[in-house]
Amino acid sequence: MKITKPRLSFWQIWNMNVGFLGIQYSFGLQQTAINPIFLFLGAAEELLPILNIAGPVTGLIVQPIIGAISDKTWSPRWGRRKPFFLIGAIMGSLCLFAFPLSPALWFAVGLLWILDVGNNMAMEPYRAFVGDKLPDSQLSIGYQMQSLFVGAGILLANASIFLFQSWFGGGEETSGSIPTWLYYSFFIGSFLSIATILWSVLKTPEIPPSDEELQEINAHKGLPFIERFKMPFKEISEAVKDMPKFMWKLSAVYLFQWYALFVYWQFITPLFRSTMGYDTSQAAAQAAKMSTTYNIVTAVVALILVPLTVKYGGKKIYALSLVGTGLALFAIPNISDPVMVLFPMILFGIGWAAMMGIPYSMVSKIVPQERRGVYMGILNMMIVIPMGIQTLSFGPIFKNLLGANSVNAMFFAGTCFVIAAILAMRLNVKKE
Repeated sequence: MKITKPRLSFWQIWNMNVGFLGIQYSFGLQQTAINPIFLFLGAAEELLPILNIAGPVTGLIVQPIIGAISDKTWSPRWGRRKPFFLIGAIMGSLCLFAFPLSPALWFAVGLLWILDVGNNMAMEPYRAFVGDKLPDSQLSIGYQMQSLFVGAGILLANASIFLFQSWFGGGEETSGSIPTWLYYSFFIGSFLSIATILWSVLKTPEIPPSDEELQEINAHKGLPFIERFKMPFKEISEAVKDMPKFMWKLSAVYLFQWYALFVYWQFITPLFRSTMGYDTSQAAAQAAKMSTTYNIVTAVVALILVPLTVKYGGKKIYALSLVGTGLALFAIPNISDPVMVLFPMILFGIGWAAMMGIPYSMVSKIVPQERRGVYMGILNMMIVIPMGIQTLSFGPIFKNLLGANSVNAMFFAGTCFVIAAILAMRLNVKKE
C-alpha cells in the first residue's frame, strides 16, 4: 500500500533542508581550503589529486551502504534517516575543529578521511529524506531548495575564507605550518555542522512506514547478525541489476561532470599562483572569492530553475547549464584581473544549481519508494567513481600530458563539461 504524502508548506520544506547548510559548509571548506592546507604543509601540486582520494573512496563505500541500511531502519523516536545524518554531523563537527590544528601533512590527510566518512554518512540519508517526505509534485522544489542550501553553505564557507584572510592574513608564510587566519572558518564550520542538522531533526518529523514496510523492517531485524551485515551489499547488487536505463545514461554524464569539477577544485588555487603571481594565501583567498560568487548565483537561481524545468524540461536546462559551466572554465585562465575573473562564475553558479537539483528530482521520480535510499546511494557512487578515477589518473595526466600547467588543467576540465552536456541530451525521464 502506497502512503499518501501531504503537501508541505514552503517553510516546512525550508526547515527540513536547513541541515544541508552545515553539511555544505563543510564541503565548501573541502573544495576551497583543504588543498591550500595541503600546500601549506608542503604537498607538491601533482600530489593534490591522490591526496583527495578520501572523498571518492568513502563516498563509494559509505553512502550506498548507509542508504541501504536506512531503508531497513525505523525508530518511533528517531525515525529512519535522521539518526544517520545526526551521527555524521557529529563526526564532521569534531574533524572540522581539529583540521586547522594539523601538525603535519599525514595528519591532515587522515582527518580528511574521517571528515569524509561523516559528511557522506549525513549526505545520502538527507537526499532520501526529501524524497520520503514530499509528494511527486513537490520533489522539484524540495531538491532545488537543497540546491539553494548547497549554494548558501558553500558561499558562507568561502566568504569566511577570503574575509578572514583579508582581516587577519598578511605577513610571511611559514613552510610546514597553517596560518592562523584559516582557523576561524573551520571553527565556524564545526558549530554549523551540528547546529543546522539539529534544527532539521527537531523541526521535521519523518513519515512512519506503511504496515507492509514495517513488517519487512521487523523481519529484517529478526535475521541473524551475519545476514543483516550482508543485506546492504545484497540490496546494492540487486538495485544495480534492476537499475533504470535513465540512471545508466546519467552515469555517463556524471563521469565527465564530476571529473571536471574535481580538477577545478584542486587546481583553481595553483592556477592563480600561475596567472596572477599570488602566494598560496592570496591564491586561496581569490579561489574562495570565485566559489563565493558562484554560490551566490546558485542561491539566487536555484528556485528559479523549478518553473524553467517544468516548462522546458529538466534535460534541456541541465544540458545548457553544463555548456555554460564549460565556457566559464575556458574563460578563467584568460583573465588576469581579480575582479573581472569573477564574472564567469555567473555561468558556473547556474550550472552548479542545476547539477545539485535537477538530476536528483529526475531520479527520485523513477525509483521505487522502498529502494529510494539505496538508489540515492548508487547515484552518489556515480559521483565518487569519476572522482576516484580523477584522483588516480589526473596526477600523471597533469604532469606528463598537460606540462604540469594549471592553465591546461582548467581547459581540460572545460572540455569535459562540454562532453557532459552532449551526453545530457540523452536523458529522457519516463515512469518506470
